Order: sequence, then structure tokens, then C-alpha cells
Amino acid sequence: MPLTRSQVYRRRRIAVGGGAIVALATAFYLPLTLLAPVQQTAAVVESYEPPAVAQPAVIFPEYGASGVGAVGYPGVLASGGATEALPIASISKVITALVVLDAHPLALGDAGPDITFGDADQAFYDAQLADGGVVEAVYPGMVMTQRDVMNVMLLESANNYAESLAAWAYGSEGAFVAAATTWLADHGLTSTAIDEPTGVSPSNRSSVADLIQLGKLALADPVVAEIVSTASMEVPEIGLIENRNELLGIDGIDGIKTGTLDEAGSCLLFAQDHVVGSHTITIVGVVLGGPDHDTIDAAIQSLLAEVNAGFREVQLTTAGEEFATYETPWGDAASAVATQDSSVALWSATPVTLEARIDPLHLADAGAAVGELVFTAGMHTVTVPLALSATIDDPGPWWRLTNPGKLF
Repeated sequence: MPLTRSQVYRRRRIAVGGGAIVALATAFYLPLTLLAPVQQTAAVVESYEPPAVAQPAVIFPEYGASGVGAVGYPGVLASGGATEALPIASISKVITALVVLDAHPLALGDAGPDITFGDADQAFYDAQLADGGVVEAVYPGMVMTQRDVMNVMLLESANNYAESLAAWAYGSEGAFVAAATTWLADHGLTSTAIDEPTGVSPSNRSSVADLIQLGKLALADPVVAEIVSTASMEVPEIGLIENRNELLGIDGIDGIKTGTLDEAGSCLLFAQDHVVGSHTITIVGVVLGGPDHDTIDAAIQSLLAEVNAGFREVQLTTAGEEFATYETPWGDAASAVATQDSSVALWSATPVTLEARIDPLHLADAGAAVGELVFTAGMHTVTVPLALSATIDDPGPWWRLTNPGKLF
């Protein structure tokens, strides 16, 4: 039966409308699917197994008080004996040096201003000599640089030079003590008290924790660090002077200050550079209240051997090591890999944590930066960049056309 005119018209409208729909769909669908950015692909981060930790066995002397720390490591790593503040004898001269440098700073190689000794300095010498203290000769009118006065004070531990230096820097012993008290408070050394600049007073006292921090401060000052690591030197007006630290130069020991007093016993604030793999650790320790210096020197050598064994090098990353993976809906896969080797020297009881900051991806070439790893161990932070191991390519037109729901 032939179609009526209205039926023909209706079919034409349907055909035209359908064509228009197809044309519109083609006009919008193809650009949307072929040109639209793909969804981000998130990384799947691999679990991190931190290195095992164990507290090393460190045996401390039974007398007095002892402890060890290290530059770049917070507080005290291990300690033994008394916890209260004890007399520190001539370790006080380290405080005197730092407090004087606070008012009269020196740079390495700088001799500083001249100091002219007078009658008061002669009186300091006479009084210390009468008390049996360690002294070095002076005379009224003698001139010496600030640096050389500090050399004599710290190497020979001359009490009269400590008194003369403090009086020159601050005008009087009382003014020096006030400045030293403020300096100690400013540096958080709240268990330390200074009654005079030499250490002959048993009221000059400190704790193991404070002395380890004091040692770190001393090593951070290049002038003090250089002096205390020097075995001997020639000083004008005096001649050859020698460091009283008999451990200097043995097993990497390069400081810091001896102390001897009836009320304090034999004392040593010491430092050692210890090599751990590709790292050098500066250990700072102290022994107070020993029976004599030979005894504490032997104890310190044994102690350092145990402490040295407690440090280890931990490999954090190896270049090319995988820390996360990417897998796209269209089948491309790649990894986030470390760009370099990295390691850290650890005291064995120090935990290691990892924060993996890894970016999601659209498309990227092999080698593109994709984030970083941040390792934290005590006060140490190690950051390692991450790169993409392989290219994440565009999925191509066929996948785009057949998987529109995975594009948006």
C-alpha cells in the first residue's frame, strides 16, 4: 500500500532529525573523547620497613658522672652515674672563653686586640701560685694578644690567665660572672653555675647533659675548636705551651678540656671524630669525678669503643629503587623510583620514619619528577627526589572512543 503524504513527511522528519542528532553527537562526542584530558592516576605507595633499633650496651665508670652525645643528635645518647650538677674544675674555662668571645669575638686567624697586663694581673698570678694552682708567668707592662691569652688559658689551663682575660673583657670578676650567668641561661644551660672564671671554686658546677651541650657549643665556635684541638704551640713572651689533654690525637680525639680539683676529682670534656661508612660523627662526652687522669683516660677509651660500635650507617635509598607504582586504566604502568643513593649514620636506638610525597599523574615522560621521599632520623632529615621509571602515554583514539566513562 503506497504511503500517504503525511507518512512520507513524518519519515523525512525522523530521518532529518536522526541525522541532526548524529551530527550533533559527532560534533560534541568526538572532540570530548579524543581531546579530553585523561583522569589522574594515583600512585600506590609501597610500605616502608624502617631499620630495626636497639639500645647499645654502654658501660660507664662507677665514679662521678659520665655521658656521651654527638653533634647533630639531640641531648644525651647515653649516661651513667650522678644526675645532679657536680664541680667541673677547669672545664669552667670553656665557658670563660665562650663568654669572652661573646663580648669580643674573634675570627679564625685574627689575633684580636692587645691586652696589657698590670699590677692586678701580677696579683692574680701571686694568689694562684700561693694556692698551688696552674699558672703562667706575667709581669706588669707585658703585652699579649687576646688570642694568645686564650691559647694559654685553654691549652695550659693557666688560672691567672683566665682571671686576667675575664677582667679585661668585662672590667671585673663580678661583671664577668653576671655576664656568664646570663649567657648560660640564654643557651639553656640551666643546671650550670659559674662563681668565677677559672674553675678553682667547687661552686662552679654543671650536669652531664649541660656539659655535652657546652661541648657542642665549643666545637661550633671555630676559634675555640681550633685551640682545643692543638697539641702545642709557641706563644710570644712564654715559649712552647702544651695541651694538658693527654688523649688528644688518640683514636680521633680532638678536644676539649681537662679539669682537676680536690672537690671535683679528675674531669675531661672530650670530643672525637668517628667515621661511620661515608659519614663522620663528632662525639661529645664528659667524665666527672675520676680518681686521676690516667684512670679516666683509660675509661674514656673503653667508653668510646662501645659508643663507636653503637653507630651504624643505614642505606635509605638506592638509585632506581621503587617506592610507588602507577597503573592506568588503559594498561600503562610505571614506578616512582629514587634518583640517587642516600644513607644516614645513626645511633642504633634512633628510629627512622619516612614521609612519601608522591604526585598523581595524567601523562608524563620517563624521568619526570613525581615527588620526593623525606626520611627523618632524630635531628637528621634526608630528602630524595623521585622520578618516573617509564613513560605514561596517551591511550589513543580507539580506547578514548570506547571508554568515555573512564575519561571524566
